[in-house]
Amino acid sequence: MDLVLDPPRGVAPIHLGMTLDEALAAVPDWGEPRVLQRPRRNSAKASWTLDHVGVQVLAEGGTRVTAIELWWPGEGRTSSTRVLLDGDEVFTTPAARLFQRAAERGWTVDTAHPEHPVVPGVSLGFTRQTSQEVERDAAGLPKYVTSVLVAGKDYYRDSCG
Repeated sequence: MDLVLDPPRGVAPIHLGMTLDEALAAVPDWGEPRVLQRPRRNSAKASWTLDHVGVQVLAEGGTRVTAIELWWPGEGRTSSTRVLLDGDEVFTTPAARLFQRAAERGWTVDTAHPEHPVVPGVSLGFTRQTSQEVERDAAGLPKYVTSVLVAGKDYYRDSCG
């Protein structure tokens, strides 16, 4: 299965702005999700594991999807589920190459917080943090990203300013 990132619109077939119920109905072949409602926070999330790749659909502050986050399979695990960004497999392409390709697209990659780089305006957020023993670059960061979040274009609006 391929999960294609389409920032800032979503991860097809789930689109930002859908209700959580619409998002759940869009992916019946993903299996039964775990759904967590937080009434006091007026938020909810649904999560799945697709051949070791974690997927969370977030409805923050309401009933509409505001972000979708995907997690790498984990150390020593492989997956037939690919997470793609313009043809690059997010969890197996070195982070430096992912960020270089983003810059080539004209996107600004904010690495002020190296463990949590973001692409504001698009909006993509990455995690380069893990407690697992993984290959690291010269700066000591994991060579590959460990999660990616797709959100609306203003999600990281304060990141670069």
